[in-house]
Amino acid sequence: MTKKKATIWDGNVRDAALTILLAVDKNQAYSNLLLNQTINKYKIDSKDRALLTEITYGTLQHKYTLDYYLEPFIRGKLDLWVRWLLRLSVYQIVYLDRVPDHAAVNEAVEIAKRRGHKGISSTVNGILRSILRQGTPSIEEIKDPIKRLAIETSHPEWLVERFIDSYGLEKTTEMLHENNVPPTQTVRINKTKASVEEVLQLLENEGITAKQSSVIPECIHLVNGQASRTNAFKEGYITIQDESSMMPANVLNPQKGWRILDMCAAPGGKTTHIAEKMDNEGSILATDLHPHKLDLVDATCKRLGLDIIQTAPIDGRKAAEYLQHESFDAVLVDAPCSGLGVMRRKPDIKYTKREEDFESLHNIQLALLDNAVKVLKPGGRLVYSTCTVNTSENEETVQVFLASHPEMKLVEIENLPEQLLQRGQHGMIQVFPQDFGSDGFFVAAFQKTT
Repeated sequence: MTKKKATIWDGNVRDAALTILLAVDKNQAYSNLLLNQTINKYKIDSKDRALLTEITYGTLQHKYTLDYYLEPFIRGKLDLWVRWLLRLSVYQIVYLDRVPDHAAVNEAVEIAKRRGHKGISSTVNGILRSILRQGTPSIEEIKDPIKRLAIETSHPEWLVERFIDSYGLEKTTEMLHENNVPPTQTVRINKTKASVEEVLQLLENEGITAKQSSVIPECIHLVNGQASRTNAFKEGYITIQDESSMMPANVLNPQKGWRILDMCAAPGGKTTHIAEKMDNEGSILATDLHPHKLDLVDATCKRLGLDIIQTAPIDGRKAAEYLQHESFDAVLVDAPCSGLGVMRRKPDIKYTKREEDFESLHNIQLALLDNAVKVLKPGGRLVYSTCTVNTSENEETVQVFLASHPEMKLVEIENLPEQLLQRGQHGMIQVFPQDFGSDGFFVAAFQKTT
């Protein structure tokens, strides 16, 4: 029997979700990018867009849990696409009240017929109907507490153990559950163009309900709508950015007229935030290892109406070879990291990261910081940030850096709301996803003494 070729979008939300999930698994593609590309390319309407996003992210976020539910009902080997089809079907049955069980099963059977043959569709039908009759196995039956938490929250056991060693069982449990909660859509106000109140009114005029954050003053939470489709976004009044990642520019506290280096600038969210903080007066050099990514920075600057940012393709680990020493008033090193703080936005991270990745990242981070010191003026400010909750990339990187740079010292963090400062220690703040419903994020502030 000739198999029908699956298309990415034929009006079937579940088929499109399956195609995305397979690409993530087989090609290590990023789920968020594929999802956005699919939505934009095929101009999927809001109702289907919401369901596609829910099924794609939800199935990825709960992969280990779904496999645990499926395990007693599977006999023999299944093709990869069939396993993903079963996962996304069980996700709907277990987690989505608004999707009737029979609809999830019938859709799965039809997809199996189109992509495979009658035997596969019968297998899919049999497995899913057995689950409906018998129910899913209880996670409480898992005796080992680490394994139980790993399956319950769908995180690899080695990562669960690592988090517990660093933060204890209670904080880890809260964080792992929070990683499976959809993130709030947040945007940053471009205060060179408008006030918070003016932007809230602009969004309201477009039918979008939003409110100012109680944590970062220039942050707005969107209750509905899609920020990137608004006129407020197109005309440069807002930038899409997670609230936690608005901390570095605030901690840097740049002043008008300063000369600033952003060493790992693309795609430009923090760079442009710094420029807005400076009221577009001064100069910022935005560098990145990948030249094509700097096009994103340039495009964002143009949209926001910021003209003090110059871009240059420089590897930050060699910045001191190209830039004048002791020439910058402040430097931001928003370093490449494991991304363990953004797993609910990019659930595939949970399954692709390996423990051995941390050592190479740690070395890259130290090389960036070493170069930042050389180009920083005496008395200048250096801010180091990551979007991870991994101590080896955060506190340990800071300690190793300080041990090799006696001319640098941690300084008290200011220019942040008290509720954030309370979560810090001297010169460092670690925010967890469960703290404010934002990404896990780390910031450290240094000053060059000589």
